[in-house]
Amino acid sequence: MTPSFHPDVKADHLRVDLSGWADVYVVGDVHGCADALDRLLSVLDVTDEDLVLFVGDLIRKGPDSAGVVRRVRAADNMRSVRGNNEEKVLRGEKTVPGLDDDDLTWLRSLPVAISWDGGLIVHGGVDPRRPLREHTVDDLQNTRSLAPDGGYDAPFWYERYDRSPQVFFGHTVLDAPVETESAIGLDTGCVYGGSLTAYDLRRDRFRDVPARRPGRSRSESKIVTRCTIAE
Repeated sequence: MTPSFHPDVKADHLRVDLSGWADVYVVGDVHGCADALDRLLSVLDVTDEDLVLFVGDLIRKGPDSAGVVRRVRAADNMRSVRGNNEEKVLRGEKTVPGLDDDDLTWLRSLPVAISWDGGLIVHGGVDPRRPLREHTVDDLQNTRSLAPDGGYDAPFWYERYDRSPQVFFGHTVLDAPVETESAIGLDTGCVYGGSLTAYDLRRDRFRDVPARRPGRSRSESKIVTRCTIAE
C-alpha cells in the first residue's frame, strides 16, 4: 500500500517497484566521500541489474561532493532522497565547490520520500506521535530527537516508532547502524572518520567500508552510541 503523505510531500514522493531488480541496497549519508562510495559499490559488486537507493546528504562536509553527485546522477540504477544538506544548498544557505547549474537542477529534482511495499526512505525520520500524512518536507528531512530541545538528546524518534512502513533513514550520526522491525538507521559517520554503510534488502544484512582518511571533527555528544540510546 502506498503511504499517505502531506500535500507538500506528495509531489516529492517516488514510488519504486523492487521486483524488477536483482539486488537492492540502501546507502547511508555519503557527504562527499566519493572514494568511500566507490569502494562500497565495489564491495557490494553492484551491477546494472541492481538498485541502489540513498538516504540523502550526498553532499557537503566531505572532499568531493561534485564527484558523488555525478556518480549517482549518471547511473540509471541509483536514486536518492533530498536531505537537509541538499536543501541548505538549494536555499542558498550553503555552497559546495564544483557543483554546476545542471547538478543543482538535479538535486532540486530529488524526491523527499522513496517508498515501496513495506518500506520508506526519508532523510531524517518520522515522528511516531503523528501520522505520516501530517509530516511536512522539513519534518521528514530533520526529525531526530523527541526531547523538547531536540538535537542529540534522547529519546530518538526511532526508539518510539513501531509501525509500518519500515523507515530507512540517515541524518542522525550513529556509531553503529540501527536495526529494528520498524526502522533502519544508516548514517555511520563516514565523513567523521567512521564508515559508509549499506543495507542489503535481499539478504537482510549490513555491509560497510571504513573511511580511509581522518574525518571532520565532531563532538562525541553528537554521535549516538548504544549507551546513549534510552532504555
